[in-house]
Amino acid sequence: MKRNLVQKIASVVAAGTLMMGALSGCGASNASVDSNESNATVESTDSSVTAESAGYRTLDEIKESGTINIGVFSDKSPFGYVDENGEYQGYDVYFAERIGKDLGVDINYVSTEAASRIEYLQTGKVDIILANFTVTEERAEEVDFALPYMNVALGVVSHDDNVVTSLDNFPEDEEIIVISGTTAETYLEKNYPNIKLQKYDAYAEAKTAFENRNAIAWANDNTEVIAFAIENEGYEVGIPSLGSADTIAPAVTKGNSSLLDWLNDEIKSIGAENFFHADYEATLLDTYGADYEDTLVVEGGEVK
Repeated sequence: MKRNLVQKIASVVAAGTLMMGALSGCGASNASVDSNESNATVESTDSSVTAESAGYRTLDEIKESGTINIGVFSDKSPFGYVDENGEYQGYDVYFAERIGKDLGVDINYVSTEAASRIEYLQTGKVDIILANFTVTEERAEEVDFALPYMNVALGVVSHDDNVVTSLDNFPEDEEIIVISGTTAETYLEKNYPNIKLQKYDAYAEAKTAFENRNAIAWANDNTEVIAFAIENEGYEVGIPSLGSADTIAPAVTKGNSSLLDWLNDEIKSIGAENFFHADYEATLLDTYGADYEDTLVVEGGEVK
């Protein structure tokens, strides 16, 4: 951990709203690594809800089944990832483990990509999405968001020998990397339609492309790009806060009021014990330091 780099970025980002989560780790007994894909891809097993079954399971049905299906990232450290032992880890997984405990059910982790999050809810493949899901009006038309548990904005990281500090007058012959289905993609297409985007479905693919200098910049959640710059030599966050400040929240299938109500009550309840601060301190402190904690964490669903 490079504390001097954290301090450098902190001075630039202080005005922006950030956000992130990571977990020191709880694994799922129902998850196994698929050897035919990268080690960041994990197959779910023993799921009573499939993509073909469309619809959703109520809270009582989930309890009766003894298992809840939760969609998380498997390649986006420190929000959701699979470690060398094939176990799910990350800030979102830390939260998911508490959900399973308080519901009294096992967790079936379902690996998702950003562009698949809404589809997985709508087809009944998962009961809850906990995959660093930014709340937007457009998404709220298709899924139901629970109360938020993190703050977030967009940011842009670039190579330190060619730092992008503004998207105005962006070179016509250059491109920006984005992940398909993210708010970064939507924001840039709407506000900077002339900028060419290099799109990837998986974070691992985007990271490799950026490291190989396939593009001069990468736009993503600012917490993600700041962590990338901190953990990797040769990169700098030239734009730490882009667009509006948003929040991250769990999502359920549209109309699943019983599960949504339970989630909201759960977030309020564990907020009273400062659960998400504990999550941050267990999983993010080494990456972001103590200075970011109150900026990133939303406790009990109350955005300040």
